Amino acid sequence: MDDNKRAIRDMVVALNEIPGIGWHAIKNAIEHKLWTKDRTKPEAWMAAGFRDDRAEKAANLFRHPIWNSGDDKSWMRAESVKAGIEMDRLLTPFDSGYPFELKHIAQPPWVLYAKGRSELLERPSVAIVGTRMPTAYGRHTADKLAQELSEAGITVVSGLARGIDSKAHEAALKGNGSTIAVLPTPIDTCYPPQNLSLFRNIGEQGLLVSETPLGTKLHPGQFHQRNRIIAGLACATIVVEGARRSGSLITAKFALDWNREIFAVPGPINSPKSEGPNVLIREERARIITGIDDVFDQLLWLRDAAKPWGKQGGQTVGSKEKDERPQLPEEAKLLALLRDRPLSIDELHGLTAIPFGHLNSLLLNLCIKRTIELQPGSIYRIL
Repeated sequence: MDDNKRAIRDMVVALNEIPGIGWHAIKNAIEHKLWTKDRTKPEAWMAAGFRDDRAEKAANLFRHPIWNSGDDKSWMRAESVKAGIEMDRLLTPFDSGYPFELKHIAQPPWVLYAKGRSELLERPSVAIVGTRMPTAYGRHTADKLAQELSEAGITVVSGLARGIDSKAHEAALKGNGSTIAVLPTPIDTCYPPQNLSLFRNIGEQGLLVSETPLGTKLHPGQFHQRNRIIAGLACATIVVEGARRSGSLITAKFALDWNREIFAVPGPINSPKSEGPNVLIREERARIITGIDDVFDQLLWLRDAAKPWGKQGGQTVGSKEKDERPQLPEEAKLLALLRDRPLSIDELHGLTAIPFGHLNSLLLNLCIKRTIELQPGSIYRIL
């Protein structure tokens, strides 16, 4: 990472820790290139649109001696070490390890705190969400889908909540795909506390991620924010059970907004637990799922992309070797364009007319195959 990018990254990580400074304020700081200004003066922050009180907080932060010591580590390093987070596990959009899919949502997290197997962020993933109080049918279905997806090499993403989320995580840990738990709390805090054992297992065998700074108290808005990350990380979301206004349907709405595939498990018409999935199916916002083959039949690239980590896969976990398997026709078209010059996703969309959702999936598959790579500014180039 060059010095300029490191300076931006450290500024973003530091600002993310200040209560009251939100996504747009950090965006303004980047656009005004405040890492090149005298950040100890509130006037510099006010010129970037910061309110008086927040400008003063930011200026006070950058008056700390660490910013003049030549230390290139984040100001919150001590706290992160206490929580078991290594500095390279603080992922920003300026880091190469930042999840590809997450870069293409509205307001992607400026900072992701990660603990566990961070290579899972580079794998193809599917979200499984549902009610906190499932029926026996819901528990069995979540368990079956999650384990089979994981055994096929797909990483299962969910939110560590009671019920469907917990069943999905537990089952996914049994397969090579493993699981990612997106937390509403800071990375060192388990919620609900009843899931502490599962929380620890995922931290060791899977991956915990959160955008919530350390020391932040839990409030209801964090669940909504957590749901958007679940939908953003996955190429598809499966809704198992949930009421019509449940959090699982909020996750599904985020996925729909970003042109990701939605699948819903049909249930009894007289069951309140199945009202949400049944409505999604009736309104044609989700496809019926009766088994994981329905996912692979809709996302034709996914089975092939997951093979290296499936039961028959021979690739070592985290391997970066280039995949030499033949490309799909649309992938070949993208590669032909990228051989001429690096292109942004908007340019590729304009040249191919491939819908954004499908284009994202194709580009993700090519990145996983180590045929292309994503550079800053959503620019793709041939490896």
